Amino acid sequence: MSSHIRPALVLFAALTLICGVVYPLAVSGIGTAAFPSQAAGSIVEANGRAVGSSLIGQAFSSPQYFWSRPSATGPMPNNGAGSSGSNLGPNNPALADAVKARIEALKAADPANTAPVPVDLVTASGSGLDPEISVAAARYQAGRIAAARRMPAEQVLALVDSLRLKQYFGFFGEPRVNVLALNLALDQARPAPKQ
Repeated sequence: MSSHIRPALVLFAALTLICGVVYPLAVSGIGTAAFPSQAAGSIVEANGRAVGSSLIGQAFSSPQYFWSRPSATGPMPNNGAGSSGSNLGPNNPALADAVKARIEALKAADPANTAPVPVDLVTASGSGLDPEISVAAARYQAGRIAAARRMPAEQVLALVDSLRLKQYFGFFGEPRVNVLALNLALDQARPAPKQ
C-alpha cells in the first residue's frame, strides 16, 4: 500500500503547484501584460475618485441619467460576485410579467415617448452585468433625459453618437454605448439639476 501512497502524494503536490500556483500566476501575468486596464478592473474615475468600472453595469434610476439593462444578479443588481442570467425561458410567465412591468415603468417615466421600447431595456443580459446598451436604447431615453436636464434633445443625441462603440471586430453584434461613460459625459455637458 505504501507503494501507492508516495506516487499519489507526489502527483498531488505537483498538480497543486501547477494548477494552484504556476497556472494562476501565468494567466495573471499574461492578462496584466496584454490587457493592463481590464486586468486592473477598468476603473473609471471622475474628479479624482473611482465611480465605477467600464466592464460592469451600474443601476441608474434617476430620470436625468441613461438607464442600464436590467440586471439578473442577486441579491443586489450588477453584483459581480453573482454574475448570471435570469435562466427564465421565453415562455416563462415570470419573464413575461417582468418585461411588462419594465415596459410600463419606462412608459411612466416618459409618457410622451411613443417609440417602440428596445428589447435590451427590458431584458437582462446573459451575465446580468452588461455595462452597455444599444444605440437604439440610448436614443429611446434621450427625450426623457433632455426634459429632466432642461437641455436640447439634439445635444443628448449628439452625446450618444459621439460615444457610440463599433461592432466587435467590425461585424459581430451591434453598435452600443457604455452607460457609465454616457452619464459622465452628460454631467460634463450639463450637470444634473438638484432634485
